[in-house]
Amino acid sequence: MSVALDLRMAIRRGDYAGLTTGHAAGYVQANLLVLPEIHAHDFLSFCNANATACPVLGVSQPGSPYIPALAEDMDLRCDLSGYLVHRLGEDIQEVSDITGLWRDDLVAVAIGCWFSMEDALASAGVRLRHTELGIQGPLFKTSRLAKSAGIFGGPLVVSMRPFSSEAVDAVRRITSRFACVHGGPIHEGDPAPLGIADLGAPDFGEVLLPLAGEVPLYWACGLTAMVALQNAGLDFFITHAPGKMLVTDCLNSTLEDHESALP
Repeated sequence: MSVALDLRMAIRRGDYAGLTTGHAAGYVQANLLVLPEIHAHDFLSFCNANATACPVLGVSQPGSPYIPALAEDMDLRCDLSGYLVHRLGEDIQEVSDITGLWRDDLVAVAIGCWFSMEDALASAGVRLRHTELGIQGPLFKTSRLAKSAGIFGGPLVVSMRPFSSEAVDAVRRITSRFACVHGGPIHEGDPAPLGIADLGAPDFGEVLLPLAGEVPLYWACGLTAMVALQNAGLDFFITHAPGKMLVTDCLNSTLEDHESALP
């Protein structure tokens, strides 16, 4: 049994309810978004138009809580350690199981996550302070707009991770090899050009301020898709809870493209 399946089974039994960051090393973790089929086409068009932020890794059949391409033994209704149930775009409730909420018209979309690059960075000896602290780190809505599709649109969301100035080139080079899960950073240093006023006030996640000698790097983030769902004003949709991702049986190494690395 793989460590990914072990973690999903522990979550399914109710034995684990924490963050998945730093767990199931080597395996792809994904954002999960579940919405009514009537909106799925436009939503997937939005994701494809903003593929750096919202790279689609898998889509379920309508009414099916399974995405076989990501894992054979996976139940999207109970294999995440936390879900957010969104109603009318405003009322949000965290739950540990969505079996009772599942409907025949729901479509699940798995979107690539920054976590997939952490193994390669750790193997290169790059310090990952957020994993040391057991947090996912800060995420921010920016002043940049994502490309709209149908009823879906809104700001680009970015994740921020601070790295020592000596490691920045290596981080940019390594993450650029993962073009299908956000790729290299889209910005570094001063957050003002992104419309971020205060690194100590993230819109999602936890505060992680750069230390002396560290440079903040920013990546396009899959939460761009969640914000687009919120902005669309849907009566009902479901997402993963922050830092509680969909753990798949796919290997991070299969997402890596050495030919796309920066020189």
